[in-house]
Amino acid sequence: MTEHRIPKVGEAVKAVTADYSEVDALVTAVHGEGYERGGDFIPPLVNLVYVSTDESKRDSYGRQVQREMTSVNHKINTQGMPKAGYYYDFM
Repeated sequence: MTEHRIPKVGEAVKAVTADYSEVDALVTAVHGEGYERGGDFIPPLVNLVYVSTDESKRDSYGRQVQREMTSVNHKINTQGMPKAGYYYDFM
């Protein structure tokens, strides 16, 4: 049996936001265990948190964190899209 990489809560990943900005993010939730499709393993969906890329978004703790990346696909599951955005990939 081949080992499949499953993200873990607290793991750092690369992510592309809905506006196509690449950010470093942390996994806050993992949904399921992934699945096989056409010989490829599709990792599960995840929720992510990352430091805002907008320098004006500051508070007493520093740059604010963004939490709107929920149920995010792995990069492999964006193949065939006109422009791949809103996904994560392992570092």
